[in-house]
Order: sequence, then C-alpha cells, then structure tokens
Amino acid sequence: MTQFLFRDDSYLQATPASVTAVTPEGGILLDRTPFYAASGGQPGDSGRIERSDGSSIVIVSAIHPDGDKTAIVHVPIEGSALPVVGETVTASIDWARRYGLMRMHTALHLLSVVFPFPVTGGSIGEDKGRLDFDMPDVPENLGELEADLNVMVRDAHAITTEWISDAEMAAQPELIKTMKVKPPMGQGRVRLVRIGDIDLQPCGGTHVRNTSEIGALHIGKIEKKGKQNRRVSLFFAN
Repeated sequence: MTQFLFRDDSYLQATPASVTAVTPEGGILLDRTPFYAASGGQPGDSGRIERSDGSSIVIVSAIHPDGDKTAIVHVPIEGSALPVVGETVTASIDWARRYGLMRMHTALHLLSVVFPFPVTGGSIGEDKGRLDFDMPDVPENLGELEADLNVMVRDAHAITTEWISDAEMAAQPELIKTMKVKPPMGQGRVRLVRIGDIDLQPCGGTHVRNTSEIGALHIGKIEKKGKQNRRVSLFFAN
C-alpha cells in the first residue's frame, strides 16, 4: 500500500521515498508519494524520480494498477534506467502542471453549484475543463451564471477536507453529484471536499486552499451530447 501524501497536502511538491516494487512493464511503486494517480477525470501527475547517484527518471504519468486504488504506479518515459527495490529516491511532481489542475478541479466543483444538475461525466485540464450534466435545456441566463461563478471565486471561500465512514456516506446519497462515478467505498472511509458553506461532496482529487486562487473563469460553449445530456466547458479567463 502506498501512502498518498497529496490527500493531506496537495501543495507538497517532493518527498523522499523508498522503491517497493517495479512492475514487469517498468512502472515504479513507492512507499509514499506526492503524485496523484489518474482518476475521477483528473489526469495523473507527471514529474521526476531523483536517484541517489544524481540521475533522474522522467515520470510521464501516474496510475492505479489494475484498478487498485490503494497503490500508485509511476510511469517512466520509455527506455529509462529503473531503480531497484529498496532504493531511496526523491519523488518530485511537475508543480506548474499540478497547480493548474488543482485550480481547474476546484473550479469545476463551483460549476456544479451554479448548474445544479446531476453530473454524468467530466474532464480536467491545466487551463480548461468540462462537466457533462443531465440537463434537458440550456439555461437562458448564462451571463448571470458566469457572474455567480466569479463571485464565488472572489469571495475567497476556504477549501477543506474531512472524512466520513462508508456507513455515513451510504446514509447521505444526496452528497453524490455524479451519476456514473461513485465515491470509492470499501476501505472504511470516504473523503469529502468542502468549499466554504456553498459545496460539500465526496472527492479524492487535489484542490487549492481558497477559491481566490482559481482566478477569473469563463463558461464556454454548451454542447448537446444526448437527449438530456449537455456538456459545459469552462476556461480560465486570463
């Protein structure tokens, strides 16, 4: 099992770690890591693994192996010289990329507040993202919704995390906004992300500490993706 350091500190950029395994495909597992593994629409982190001899391994992504949510595989660039089990290394994420993803992921939580419809899908990028909603019609007041979104950004709401038990999560299904992706249960507890007094939902992703860090936002085009499915794009305005 890997210790997911980003769960408690999404701003942690590097950490010493020990290599616990190397997969047949060349993936590297560590006992602890700041790397977020691709899930929930958020891409896996990229970065480097620094070795004690001064060399480094470029990591192009991080994934959960075969759907195992308790472990993270760091995927190196093809042809890398791999470390050995037990070796002490330093794992460092590409911070500029991660921070963009954190800002956008948090912004999409706000988007789910101004569009109060069930979420059917989503994707997070460094400078743009989108959510799919079970929404029969496009709202006519998009300008007002974008203004509301930016007011929440400027109001500087604090963002915190908390944990509840699987049983508590099962007793509060109204917290779940996504229709197709359910919160990971079966490990005894579920992580919630709270944005001030405006939003609370289960989420395992990385977020900024305050909505003011997001910056100005712009709602892009809304595409029809089914009888009632609408895709809403979101961009950083500057």
